[in-house]
Amino acid sequence: MARSLRRASPITLLLGLILCGGFLVFFLTPTDTTVSTSSKSASQRPSKPPPVKHYKLNGLTTSNDPKTNRETVLILTPMAKFYDQYWNNLLALTFPRDLIELGFIVPNSREGNIVLGKLQKAIDKVQSGPKAHRFAGVTVLRQDFDVPVSQNEKDRHALAAQKERRAAMAKARNSLVFTTLGPTIAWVMWLDADIVETPHTLIEDLAMHNKDIIVPNCYQRYTENGVQKIRPYDFNSWHESETALKMAEKLGPDDIIVEGYKEIATWRSLMAYELKDGGQIHAETKLDGVGGTVLLVKAEVHRDGAMFPPFAFYHLIETEGFAKMAKRLGYQPWGLPNYLVYHYNE
Repeated sequence: MARSLRRASPITLLLGLILCGGFLVFFLTPTDTTVSTSSKSASQRPSKPPPVKHYKLNGLTTSNDPKTNRETVLILTPMAKFYDQYWNNLLALTFPRDLIELGFIVPNSREGNIVLGKLQKAIDKVQSGPKAHRFAGVTVLRQDFDVPVSQNEKDRHALAAQKERRAAMAKARNSLVFTTLGPTIAWVMWLDADIVETPHTLIEDLAMHNKDIIVPNCYQRYTENGVQKIRPYDFNSWHESETALKMAEKLGPDDIIVEGYKEIATWRSLMAYELKDGGQIHAETKLDGVGGTVLLVKAEVHRDGAMFPPFAFYHLIETEGFAKMAKRLGYQPWGLPNYLVYHYNE
């Protein structure tokens, strides 16, 4: 039998009225189609967009006195091994550290992990020390490709390994400079990880020549019969020869010519043999090829497109290819045959 309305609970009636009212509001209220695209409240939204930075690169100077003119130097080092002598020599440079940025690229290998640990420890010690002793910035990269040959001196300097080894080195150099070359950098100094001795005024000495590209002479100290001697090490800084040009005409498009090997008689004049006893330390010579053990480059040369070809470029590769590319862009490389820097002797 139906329940009498008079016997219904007042609470039941109240809930029924509220439910009916809710349906009426739902059907009679216009639908709002606006959808919020952010979960942040208005108070959490940024009050203004991020700032836009402007740099006038035509106002960036590269002079013969970068210290006085406050020109920033980017020192770049591909590092397959960590030598304490390299790091100590770097720290001994007299150029102000607040004007120096450092960049390193380390192989992605087991040996690279060891190198990275030593490098990171050395960096942390300096960058956590007194502010006046810190570098303006430090970047460390890991290679995204394998090291093609062993890093011991005999294997990596074998003629058969040169094309593959130097192509990998060129890729490492390009990755490093393309990643670290910021808009405030005036100079780029390439400093190999096995350069263990240079004058402490290295940056000032090279920059005072105000050349687009300049390279010192790289030698190596050794002992023979108990006597300390020196010998040429880097043969990649040279003057072109007619013999080498004619040799290149007969090569295939992917073939390269490398210096310092008796199997390839180019008869180029090598800066390594132009050292003069008692010669003027700042004597200059024009070059067609350059080595990269120590190499000072105006940043605009890299910005204009001069890089280290990992392929045959006019039958040259890596640093020698870089010199050729720079010359094609209108930049003349120079060398200092009587200014010596020293390579680690393995």
